[in-house]
Formats: sequence, C-alpha cells, structure tokens
Amino acid sequence: MEVTASGAPIGYIEQEWSLCTPLFRILNAKRETVLKIEGPIITCSCFGNVDFQVLSADGQTQVGKISKQWSGLARELFTDADNFGIQFPIDLSVEVKATLLAANFLIDFMYFEDSHNNNNN
Repeated sequence: MEVTASGAPIGYIEQEWSLCTPLFRILNAKRETVLKIEGPIITCSCFGNVDFQVLSADGQTQVGKISKQWSGLARELFTDADNFGIQFPIDLSVEVKATLLAANFLIDFMYFEDSHNNNNN
C-alpha cells in the first residue's frame, strides 16, 4: 500500500507471507525497510487487547506496538467502534510516523472490521 502526502509517496506498507502470524514491512519513500510489524497468531480481541509488535528493520528488537484496545463487553458486542493505540520511538521521521498510522488503519480494516456487506446504514 502506498502512503502519500500532497500526491508524493512518503512510505509503503507491504504484507509478507506468513503461515501463522500477520507480518508487514514499513518502507520509506526509497522502498527501504525501516520497520516491521508482527501480529499475534489469534487476532480476536476476546476480553483483552490485541497487540501488533512494531519491530526494528532486522525484526529483532521491539520498538513499539499497535494495539486494538479492549473496550468492554457491551461496547464490543453492540457497536462497530474500535479503539487503537500506537507506540513508537519519538525520533522517527514524520513520514515513517504517518506510514505507521496508515498501517494502523490497514490492520483495523484487515482484521477487525466486519467482512459482510451491511446495507442498513
């Protein structure tokens, strides 16, 4: 997925193939890997947060996380609203931060939104 600002690419999100866990690479505008994201084997938020680790480019060190936060049983069952939190190093470039924010929306869409077509607005 290409992330743009004022029409110019500032970063990319690429999904890596994995048998068990969600894996993504965060790339800069030159398509160099700057961070990786690794999700849990089970992305169901049953009574707790679901954390996606933000890892260094080599995938060895956790530098942050993207969390779908548990909102309580009633809110989870009866609304479509989700709460997310993002933690990352303060010294990242604005472009990489924006790409991580886009990754948050992508993760929400891929793993936590209903896949059926609801025409009852």
